[in-house]
Amino acid sequence: MATDAPLRLAFLMFPGFPMACLTSAIEPLRAANEITGHKEFEWRLLAESQSPVRSSAEVRFEPDATLSNCGEVDHLYLLSPPTGQFADARAGSARLRWLERTGVVLGAFSGGIFPLARAGLMEGRGCSVHWCYEAAFRAEFPKVEASEAVVLRDKRRITASGAGAVFDLMLRLIEERLGRQCMTEVACWFQHPFVRDENASQKVPVARTGNTADRLLPAIREAIRLFENHVEDPLRIPDVAAAVDMSGRHFERLFKRETGQSPLRYYRQLRLSKARQRVLYSNDSLRDIAASVGYLTSAPMARHYTELFGVSPKHERRMLTGPQDAVVFKVPAAE
Repeated sequence: MATDAPLRLAFLMFPGFPMACLTSAIEPLRAANEITGHKEFEWRLLAESQSPVRSSAEVRFEPDATLSNCGEVDHLYLLSPPTGQFADARAGSARLRWLERTGVVLGAFSGGIFPLARAGLMEGRGCSVHWCYEAAFRAEFPKVEASEAVVLRDKRRITASGAGAVFDLMLRLIEERLGRQCMTEVACWFQHPFVRDENASQKVPVARTGNTADRLLPAIREAIRLFENHVEDPLRIPDVAAAVDMSGRHFERLFKRETGQSPLRYYRQLRLSKARQRVLYSNDSLRDIAASVGYLTSAPMARHYTELFGVSPKHERRMLTGPQDAVVFKVPAAE
């Protein structure tokens, strides 16, 4: 089922990008080439300049080319932390828009959705957003439809929430190009446990339980959904208990059994976790952040934040450090 011309992919790296997403993209493609004995996929590493780019794991990758001189590509994926931005925002965004006009499929892995959206290329589109970044993303891009799907394809946009999702996406591209038999063999090479449907939802941990939200009792899942939908305007716990058709006492007991925490403590921790995303990944004022998670002023939020995370929001922002020395690693292009 081999085709004539290889599918050409490019991966645009921003400083601090998640290295696991890059390897999860390249390795399945490399395996598919080896299994078929044909160069079905080829790839290039790109950056805004020719300088090596430091990943989140403190390993630096040397780009094959710059974004402005990337050559012909079919797919271009952005890899970035949520704070990633072009050094020259005008030129970088213009280049992405030009590539989009020439028919290139644009996408993003993990935090890469932030610079893609900042370039104005996600308006009117849906995208997959990792649960760790969801609150920060919705605050910055209220007009972009953020989804909890593992992978989301919307016209000529493809987004994946994390490294495992990227691996799933590459398996789908392999299946579409080379058939299910080759895709299955690639998955088995890496002992990938299963291939998720593209409409599968992300797994989200339940704090302090070692469990994920999808494994909780339906009534408790519904209560957590109500909490999630009322972060800025918190609900009263008795009202949530009534909404899931339970007495207050039974709800408290069942919720603590399932999550290890009282509903009130869980709800507060959920709101503070949303606040932390914006502390780390936005320049919003603490007053605005506090209001967005249901506090009338920033002082009580800061106090609860410090109790939960062991550091004040102001200090945590100051602790964000710049790049450090790292090992340089060169990834060869596909042959």
